[in-house]
Amino acid sequence: MANDWNAQTSDPKARGLMQGFPPEPDRIVRSDNNGLSGNSFPNTRWAFSHQRELKSTVNIRRGSEPVYRFPKKLRKDMDGISFTTQEGQQMTWGQSIDAMFTDGIVVLHRGEIVYEAFRGALEPHLPHIAFSVTKSFVGLMAAILAHEGKIDPAVLVTRYIPELADTAYGDATVRQVMDMTIGVKYSENYTDANAEVRSYGIAAGFSPPPPGYSGPDTIFDFLRTLKKQGEHGHAFAYKTCNTEVLSWIVQRVTDTPMAQLLSERIWQKLGAEEDAYIIVDRSGTPACGGGMNLCLRDLARFGEMLRLGGVFNGQEIVPEEVVDDIANGGDRDHFAKAGYTTIPGWSYRNQFWVSHDKFGAYTARGIHGQVCWIAPKADVVIARLASHPVAANGNSILDKVSLPAYAAVADHLMQS
Repeated sequence: MANDWNAQTSDPKARGLMQGFPPEPDRIVRSDNNGLSGNSFPNTRWAFSHQRELKSTVNIRRGSEPVYRFPKKLRKDMDGISFTTQEGQQMTWGQSIDAMFTDGIVVLHRGEIVYEAFRGALEPHLPHIAFSVTKSFVGLMAAILAHEGKIDPAVLVTRYIPELADTAYGDATVRQVMDMTIGVKYSENYTDANAEVRSYGIAAGFSPPPPGYSGPDTIFDFLRTLKKQGEHGHAFAYKTCNTEVLSWIVQRVTDTPMAQLLSERIWQKLGAEEDAYIIVDRSGTPACGGGMNLCLRDLARFGEMLRLGGVFNGQEIVPEEVVDDIANGGDRDHFAKAGYTTIPGWSYRNQFWVSHDKFGAYTARGIHGQVCWIAPKADVVIARLASHPVAANGNSILDKVSLPAYAAVADHLMQS
């Protein structure tokens, strides 16, 4: 059981996973559901840093430009920063690193690396799956295209994707998709074997189909099966299928695959250290709801670019108006209807989670502990890649520990 493991006992190096040529049979992590499946904790602590060996992917090129190097001024006072979790437990920053099964974390303050740690199988040059952090890249691209007049958020989805006319999206607007106020029958409950997110995972290439499976086996086919449930534009409901619809719009409008678009518009301009990549389905379509894999410092570069209002590495990468629109957030009343007890008062805009706190913080978030926390008023960016056994974010231990930890770090750094 997951509760029997901790950061040390689950460490893939300590367990000898994938070591030797070949590894011992009980140390091989596989891409299917047999033996040591890479879809099961604690083997995910190796698999999340090695998705390319287990799944089909497409590259996001960093290009040939020089790497942007962060100044580094590591501080020795960070691990002892104390805070109280949302459940009333006293904890230190250093303890929270282990409690979240962190694979890698970097803290930037005023553009300098003040804290950095790598654990488990992760190394600085290895891309790690970012899960739903991917959504924020898609949302950002859509927001840029809207700013450029290439996408009209007010029109119906079917203006761009007529193939969805007979689905839940037939009477939905692009803005409703961007901010996830869509009434669609789709459960994001990862513990429910019958939830639509399971079928999505098979169609998108995350999981192998079980014996006898006859459902959709590509992302586009899966989206065509979705039916309406409830009304659009009344309440926030976090559902990965919305991001896949948005990515379809972005790729069709630009006539460009998402991996190429992200490379040309963002990755090459950031001065990224390494290529990123996206998991693809059986037809080569990228899983834009959660398939992006990237290196830790490159995620930090992305966050720092946004903290600086879209200007980074000597150039404007994202228009300032787009960044401001994200930071200002979405409809808080719509968000409140989702019932998240760990993030009250938040909102959702362009596939980013917006806190409306004293730091002006907004985040890209993914299951199992992936995060890019951007706090402009504190001059802080925190990028984390992790393999926590719990998949959820909202209303989970991940929020209850991590959000107070980030706030404590920001408060500490603002005083220095």
